[in-house]
Amino acid sequence: MKVISGVLGFGFALALGGVAAAEGSAVVTADWVADNLKNPKVKVFEVSVDPGVYERGHVPGAVNIRWHSELVDPVKRDIASRESLQKLLSAAGVDKDTTIVLYGDNNNWFAAWGAWVLETYGLGDRVKLLDGGRKVWEAKGLPLDTATPEAGNGSVELTPLKAAVRARLGDVLKVAEGDKGSVLLDIRSPDEFSGKIFAPEGSKELTIRAGHVPGAKNVPWSKAVNADGTLKPKEELKKLYAEAGVDGSKPVIVYCRIGERSSHTWFVLSKVLGYDVKNYDGSWTEYGNSVGVPVANLSGTVWQGK
Repeated sequence: MKVISGVLGFGFALALGGVAAAEGSAVVTADWVADNLKNPKVKVFEVSVDPGVYERGHVPGAVNIRWHSELVDPVKRDIASRESLQKLLSAAGVDKDTTIVLYGDNNNWFAAWGAWVLETYGLGDRVKLLDGGRKVWEAKGLPLDTATPEAGNGSVELTPLKAAVRARLGDVLKVAEGDKGSVLLDIRSPDEFSGKIFAPEGSKELTIRAGHVPGAKNVPWSKAVNADGTLKPKEELKKLYAEAGVDGSKPVIVYCRIGERSSHTWFVLSKVLGYDVKNYDGSWTEYGNSVGVPVANLSGTVWQGK
């Protein structure tokens, strides 16, 4: 892997058609990003899970977004405020007509979370995911940079928070108690869904109860991606979710443990398949710790494995 420092050390030409080539698509390829690194209308951001990944080398010109401090409220459990995100994006040089490309490690988990957060503030189709994230970029041998981009002076304006893409505990509980107006989709692993385990090994965000929301369907997020981390073809994705009863005929609420893996599925269902989808970012750490809510547990583990 070639790592460069400071000024870009390669001469990719702008892609034919530039930003226009990405219009109408929720994802862009690594080659498209490489061809548009010097395009002033394109801004790239890395949103990775593991600390230090960005510093070891990133897509040249990419700005680092720290999901645990810049995409969330620093005091209460909530997404970042409109004001703080607008300040962050403006400082990166994002204007009202900028195309934003997000990518990260772990198959774009938190890059998708970033896309969902920006969706809640009205950026919508201007936000793209680099298909396959860091994994594909590195596998293709594309350059990495260690320099921090200079601050910009953008003029982006975010809208007030959009409730249409965010589910809250009350929305989920309504479905759990029998409302048939929406479909619940749990995208965690089968062992988490059944209650065999409370959370993936090493997780810090835990719950008192294991299992899933009654009536929820289970399609692990990872089934939507190929071995190289890229998304599967649209028709394969349609079939995958339709087999679980998610076909776009009803609104969908997706959830996981803390909302990041479900953001990946939200992106697939909403941006690729065009379904009406809300992400429940409270997810199992809120629901599984709530008093008075029903829980389906297939493994007999209700109170911390007992």
